[in-house]
Amino acid sequence: MSFEIAIHQWREGERRLADAPPHERPALERVTARIQAELRRRLGGPFTVDELADLYDSGTGWCLDVAVAVAPGAPWAWDARTTCDAAFARYVREAVDFAGGRRLEPEP
Repeated sequence: MSFEIAIHQWREGERRLADAPPHERPALERVTARIQAELRRRLGGPFTVDELADLYDSGTGWCLDVAVAVAPGAPWAWDARTTCDAAFARYVREAVDFAGGRRLEPEP
């Protein structure tokens, strides 16, 4: 999956999270934060937007495992289209080649 497609999906996840009912937000935020921590663990140090997109493309089933463990009584927080995508959207901001909401082009 290209970064351009992935970032669109990730931003939609952030939008769904922001639009969630107030009583659902705490569980959604806990799950999203834990997925971000897992992304940090999986990617290690500096990473690029393409590396993050490749990880996303390789499968996000593990996000459900994280969600169920973090919020077992909140099935609405298990929706990967919200929590997983929002976590990727937040984590991409730490990529070495991402700034101002877009990918930085390499210098010639």
